Amino acid sequence: MFAFTTNQWVIVALVFVLGWLFGLFTLSGNRRWKPDFERERTLRIAAEEQNDRLSAKLTELEGERDRRVELEREREHHAARAAAASERIAELEKRRPAVNADTAGAIAAAASGQRDDLARIFGVGRGGEIRLNELGIHRYADIIALSPSEEAELEGRMGLAPGAIADERWREQAEILRKGEFDEHARRFA
Repeated sequence: MFAFTTNQWVIVALVFVLGWLFGLFTLSGNRRWKPDFERERTLRIAAEEQNDRLSAKLTELEGERDRRVELEREREHHAARAAAASERIAELEKRRPAVNADTAGAIAAAASGQRDDLARIFGVGRGGEIRLNELGIHRYADIIALSPSEEAELEGRMGLAPGAIADERWREQAEILRKGEFDEHARRFA
């Protein structure tokens, strides 16, 4: 063991006491940094969470941008197709024949109210109505009054199968519609 003098023992004791006092003094200071550390830690966690949210939002916006770019490409493609179709229609309309006398008569009959809505007859439709009007048939009574030979001729001129007018019962439908019994017609033929 070491041999210390009394003075040396006093110095050692003073050093221990001073160390102990210094430790107590610095210990109270250590407690002051803890709230600052916790606050900094909380701020860092919040900043990392915000960074994660913003990264997710950025990814979402980039996906939206890509979708919009793709939609714009599709729109341009459709616009180009529509322009080509418009050009083709314009070209075809230049070659289209002028309105013939039958079509003019059908238009005049429609404008003057001297025709019925033949498209209501099942099997005629709008296209068939226009064709019937071009052939001079404008009213339900015209269909009712068709003779068998006129019916066969009409089927041929309209490109219908032989017997189609009889099979679809145009005369019966025309009679019901001529009487204004539209509900009855719809119930039986629709």
